[in-house]
Amino acid sequence: MFVRKADFKPFDKKVWLATPTMHGEELKYITEAYETNWMSTVGENINEVERIAAQKAGVKYAVALAACTPGLHLCVKLAGEKLYGKPAISHGALEGKRVFCSDMTFDATLNPVVYEGGIPVFIDTERKSWNMDPVALEKAFEMYPEVKLVISAELYGFSGDIKRIKEICEAHGALLIEDAAEAMGATWDGQPCGSFGDYSAISYNGNKIITGSAGGCLLTNSLEDANKARKWSTQSRENAPWYQHEEVGYNYRMSNVIAGVVRGQYPHLEEHIAQKKAVYERYKEGLKDLPVEMNPFDAERCEPNYWLSALIIKPEAMCKQVRGEQDACYVAEHGKSCPTEILEAIFSINAEGRPIWKPMHMQPMYRMHEFITVNGSGRAKTILWTPAPQRRALPSKHALPVAGHQRGLCLPSDNKMTAEEQDKIIEVIKACFE
Repeated sequence: MFVRKADFKPFDKKVWLATPTMHGEELKYITEAYETNWMSTVGENINEVERIAAQKAGVKYAVALAACTPGLHLCVKLAGEKLYGKPAISHGALEGKRVFCSDMTFDATLNPVVYEGGIPVFIDTERKSWNMDPVALEKAFEMYPEVKLVISAELYGFSGDIKRIKEICEAHGALLIEDAAEAMGATWDGQPCGSFGDYSAISYNGNKIITGSAGGCLLTNSLEDANKARKWSTQSRENAPWYQHEEVGYNYRMSNVIAGVVRGQYPHLEEHIAQKKAVYERYKEGLKDLPVEMNPFDAERCEPNYWLSALIIKPEAMCKQVRGEQDACYVAEHGKSCPTEILEAIFSINAEGRPIWKPMHMQPMYRMHEFITVNGSGRAKTILWTPAPQRRALPSKHALPVAGHQRGLCLPSDNKMTAEEQDKIIEVIKACFE
């Protein structure tokens, strides 16, 4: 049970979850855009970001966009039109079509499915990576063999078996969209994350491993698709002397100024990954005697970028905790803790943490959507006349229990955090279990 000790004085300067790490080269390219007056959505910085992004990700083409979410939206639109043809004006490319989506992720992963009129179907999360469970995905194809699109996200910079997911998609004639927003610089079997999908997207949001303050890229090996995405991202202007539009477009293109920030950040990608890895390893060593599990990954096949260090408290070490839609409460107990208590303790010393993602199938707007586990549908598994202890089906040993999000939190993972600051955070976490 956490009790603030005399030596747990708040940090004078806040320790953040993850913030931009600037180096100075960014100013060179921003200034270049300013002095040459290329302050729009064209310019050398954009060209270079697209070249570097494609090279780093191991794909042929990248399209620089205002954020990763527009990238995912255009991925979905490209996939939808390839699968089902061009929709009529005011209709989406996936209208009425089911799409298999990661469950443990940010809503930006799958909201583009809804933008295009599709129906997200959520695939359970495996224990060993906290990412989409390939076994549950196979079960999903058994239940809905007509599905032709899968969107898989890589959580916190740690990849699951994205190669296996790709193989399953190919076996069922489905396209794969890889949401690598959090996984830039990570690899699976030596292959960069962002290169497995038929279409992929990465993020340069302010808290990502490298940043532009905003921005993202769509990744593809198709020149035709890359050019189509560029056209859509600039309001679908046709090649005419006036504004001519034959299809719906968007204002999605990256600014040349933001591209200057990204261009100056890219040389430091590997440096930032090394710093984030050191943070993860220090937590893992410092918390090894506690009943918690750090982000798991297959060390033989996965090299993460370690963007966010997170933990899950083991069930037997959880004190009583109840979470509502916006609030949480708990009962403190010696020898046990919960994410709410740990986060409160971290906040008390002027540091930032967060709960891990709430599964999408539990979000209010998606509560009635299908959720598939290795055993089939994860919905409606309780029966009124079943004895109370048996009403909830036991989770598969293979999958991450739905309750996992109740036991998890993201730790302060800023790469500018000192070892001394991190050691103090570790001691505060330990104190929560005393």
